Amino acid sequence: MRKKYFIITVDTEGDNQWDNTKKATTENAKFLPRFQELSNKYCFYPTWLVDYEMAHDENLVSLFTEKLKTKECEVGMHLHAWSTPPEYSLERKTDQRAYLIEYPQTTMAEKIHILKDVLEQTFLCDITSHRSGRWSINQDYFDLLDNAGFIADCSVTPHKNWARSLGATGLPGTDFTNFSEKPYMVTPHLVEVPMTIREMHHFEIDGNSNFKNYLRAVKHFSLGKSFWLRPNRYFQSKSLKTLINHVYKEDSDYVMFMIHSSELMPGGSPSFPDVEAVNQLYSCIDEIYSFAKEKGYEGITLSEYAQLLKGHMLS
Repeated sequence: MRKKYFIITVDTEGDNQWDNTKKATTENAKFLPRFQELSNKYCFYPTWLVDYEMAHDENLVSLFTEKLKTKECEVGMHLHAWSTPPEYSLERKTDQRAYLIEYPQTTMAEKIHILKDVLEQTFLCDITSHRSGRWSINQDYFDLLDNAGFIADCSVTPHKNWARSLGATGLPGTDFTNFSEKPYMVTPHLVEVPMTIREMHHFEIDGNSNFKNYLRAVKHFSLGKSFWLRPNRYFQSKSLKTLINHVYKEDSDYVMFMIHSSELMPGGSPSFPDVEAVNQLYSCIDEIYSFAKEKGYEGITLSEYAQLLKGHMLS
């Protein structure tokens, strides 16, 4: 039987990045050991996609350095263009944060190389995996990642159109509506491993069982909805397990789970405001991990999966 792989990607970034009016803090780094240990309990190995601010947090550096020694995780790159050097003044038309693809190509390349160098010098390992900030990317960006030595990207969100999410200059986000759900080569050396998202007709009431949420559930069941393999504030473990089962039956050998590091800290995100909410989140994650393990999924990091895939393509 063909092996199935469980990839965990964590956007490892400052606290509550949904609020772009405050200076970034990195308190959530103190809360990450719990997630690392839960993942390792199931022999799953998180790929921590780290941004510029978090790369300078002592708690995070200490945790990841130890786990890298025992090969229980991977450190990759999560590039937030607005906070990664060098500075460059864009012609602003909105109050939104900038996409990297809004910058001149030379500045894009500089930001990629600076953050990669910071991460490699901090964690003393090769940085070969990446996810873009705010889920937008283009071919120029892919080519720059290839030139910088990356082998895996996971920025593509199939079925999702980010056009209404504008950048600082008013540039629309990337439309991934017609992008493949399966991995593929985007450059001679770079593998795109899309986020696990599927259109499904699935009935589950989000949150409280009130009439409004019931109508929403009926709509999703009748018209279909894009389901991501990521928990939200409603702790939809049932729908996430349905998604895993759906992908398991396809000709696909992986699923990709994702979460933001700040969601693992009480008050670090809008979705999980307190200790009770985070504990419920962990119960959901534990249930998802257990289900995936029972289905036979094996843990693998993002770069390891890309190497495996490239090996199969060449054989």
